[in-house]
Amino acid sequence: MAKKTNTSKKDPRLLFGARLAGLRKELGLSQEQLALESGLARSYLGGVERGQRNIALLNIFKLAEALRVEASELFMFD
Repeated sequence: MAKKTNTSKKDPRLLFGARLAGLRKELGLSQEQLALESGLARSYLGGVERGQRNIALLNIFKLAEALRVEASELFMFD
Protein backbone atom coordinates (compact mmCIF):
# COMPACT_ATOMS: atom_id res chain seq x y z
CA MET A 1 0.00 0.00 0.00
CA ALA A 2 1.31 3.47 -0.88
CA LYS A 3 2.29 5.74 1.97
CA LYS A 4 -0.20 8.58 2.44
CA THR A 5 1.13 12.04 3.16
CA ASN A 6 -0.77 14.86 4.80
CA THR A 7 -1.00 17.66 2.23
CA SER A 8 -3.10 19.93 4.45
CA LYS A 9 -1.87 23.52 4.68
CA LYS A 10 -2.00 23.03 8.47
CA ASP A 11 0.57 20.22 8.34
CA PRO A 12 3.40 21.42 10.61
CA ARG A 13 5.99 19.79 8.33
CA LEU A 14 4.84 21.99 5.44
CA LEU A 15 4.68 25.11 7.61
CA PHE A 16 8.12 24.45 9.08
CA GLY A 17 9.60 23.70 5.67
CA ALA A 18 8.22 26.90 4.18
CA ARG A 19 9.55 28.92 7.12
CA LEU A 20 12.97 27.30 6.82
CA ALA A 21 13.13 27.98 3.07
CA GLY A 22 12.04 31.58 3.62
CA LEU A 23 14.72 32.26 6.22
CA ARG A 24 17.35 30.57 4.05
CA LYS A 25 16.40 32.68 1.04
CA GLU A 26 16.35 35.89 3.12
CA LEU A 27 20.01 35.21 3.88
CA GLY A 28 20.73 34.51 0.23
CA LEU A 29 21.79 30.93 0.92
CA SER A 30 21.30 27.99 -1.41
CA GLN A 31 20.19 24.64 -0.03
CA GLU A 32 23.73 23.43 -0.68
CA GLN A 33 25.24 26.27 1.36
CA LEU A 34 22.85 25.73 4.28
CA ALA A 35 23.49 22.00 4.16
CA LEU A 36 27.24 22.59 4.41
CA GLU A 37 26.83 25.14 7.23
CA SER A 38 24.52 22.86 9.24
CA GLY A 39 26.26 19.54 8.53
CA LEU A 40 23.07 18.05 7.07
CA ALA A 41 22.71 16.40 3.67
CA ARG A 42 21.31 18.64 0.93
CA SER A 43 18.79 15.99 -0.08
CA TYR A 44 17.57 15.75 3.54
CA LEU A 45 17.30 19.55 3.73
CA GLY A 46 15.29 19.60 0.50
CA GLY A 47 12.91 17.01 1.94
CA VAL A 48 12.47 19.10 5.08
CA GLU A 49 11.70 22.23 3.04
CA ARG A 50 9.12 20.30 0.99
CA GLY A 51 7.48 18.98 4.16
CA GLN A 52 8.36 15.39 3.33
CA ARG A 53 10.57 14.81 6.36
CA ASN A 54 9.72 14.77 10.03
CA ILE A 55 12.80 16.65 11.22
CA ALA A 56 14.55 15.68 14.45
CA LEU A 57 14.95 18.18 17.26
CA LEU A 58 18.76 18.14 17.08
CA ASN A 59 18.60 18.96 13.38
CA ILE A 60 16.31 21.91 14.07
CA PHE A 61 18.97 23.33 16.38
CA LYS A 62 21.72 22.68 13.82
CA LEU A 63 19.74 24.60 11.20
CA ALA A 64 18.95 27.45 13.59
CA GLU A 65 22.62 27.80 14.44
CA ALA A 66 23.59 27.78 10.75
CA LEU A 67 20.95 30.45 10.05
CA ARG A 68 22.08 32.42 13.13
CA VAL A 69 18.58 32.50 14.64
CA GLU A 70 16.99 31.06 17.74
CA ALA A 71 15.35 27.68 17.14
CA SER A 72 12.00 29.23 18.09
CA GLU A 73 12.30 31.52 15.04
CA LEU A 74 11.81 28.47 12.82
CA PHE A 75 8.37 27.93 14.37
CA MET A 76 7.05 31.44 13.76
CA PHE A 77 4.46 30.61 11.13
CA ASP A 78 0.68 30.96 10.94
